[in-house]
Amino acid sequence: MGERDDYKFLQIRDAIASINQKVNLIGAIIEFGLPKKTRGTDWFCTLKIIDESYPKPGISVNIFASSMENLPRISSLGDIIQLSRVVMKTHHGEVNAVFNKAFSSFALYEGKNGGDFVPYQCSTRYHHRDRDSKFVLGLRKWLADFQVDEGPNSFLFLREIKEGERANLVCKVLHICEICEHEWMAFVWDGTDSPPLGIETKLENETDNPLPLQVEPKPLPRDLLCTFPTVGTILRVIIDKGNEKHVLHLLTAGKWVRFLNILCEVHEGLWHGVLTPFTKIRYMSDDNRLIVGCQSCVIHSWKFSSLWL
Repeated sequence: MGERDDYKFLQIRDAIASINQKVNLIGAIIEFGLPKKTRGTDWFCTLKIIDESYPKPGISVNIFASSMENLPRISSLGDIIQLSRVVMKTHHGEVNAVFNKAFSSFALYEGKNGGDFVPYQCSTRYHHRDRDSKFVLGLRKWLADFQVDEGPNSFLFLREIKEGERANLVCKVLHICEICEHEWMAFVWDGTDSPPLGIETKLENETDNPLPLQVEPKPLPRDLLCTFPTVGTILRVIIDKGNEKHVLHLLTAGKWVRFLNILCEVHEGLWHGVLTPFTKIRYMSDDNRLIVGCQSCVIHSWKFSSLWL
């Protein structure tokens, strides 16, 4: 009976109606929240997954573990997660799945382009079965022809951000570097100019304490800077110690990403984005219309500015 239950995977649509029951799910990850500590000693993170029965808006999965290292470490948004014995719950009117470290298990697989059926990470309670590949293959086939809904269109351009407020941003990652031990910085861009800043400083102080042109300990190499766009603000995004293990591999130079609830701050006269415990990173495909629109606007700006050269 136990083995049959292991293979009774419910579609998300059916699981939503199974409140307070333990279910098995398999889905593609379209959103990832940064790890947070509970009020006790545990850690948790939130994922959003979809399947063929529930491609929009997907369902949230709250995963609890005894340490941050035991949480899922997503290799790439769009990867597949297999969940066993998660409990369906409701919170503020929304249904979600809860992973209990005492009896739930998970396994992570590469997404639609994966070449094998070996999980690249699994929890201690996960037991591999030969038939696991059947479910992973089925989801990969569906994902290959499916256009993922990439969430609400409510977002801000960098030109619209405000100091001290959280924003949803769609940006291209230009570069990532370590600025000090276990602290990293990503340079992102969307083709628009951030709001001008009023700098309160006395001219006589500029000689001894001038405002910096950069906040990194060392300047970026000239050949790298020459590859940065000449139109639009380059926003620095701070990745604090601890989060780098879960975030860095999701930020690839040359790729676009959607930040949800990123905090916008000003340090020493320069705009910064700060990843907080409430920040989430969401899947974006290369042909997303927002990306195409941003790139089209930038190309138009380059052509316009070249007329004056």
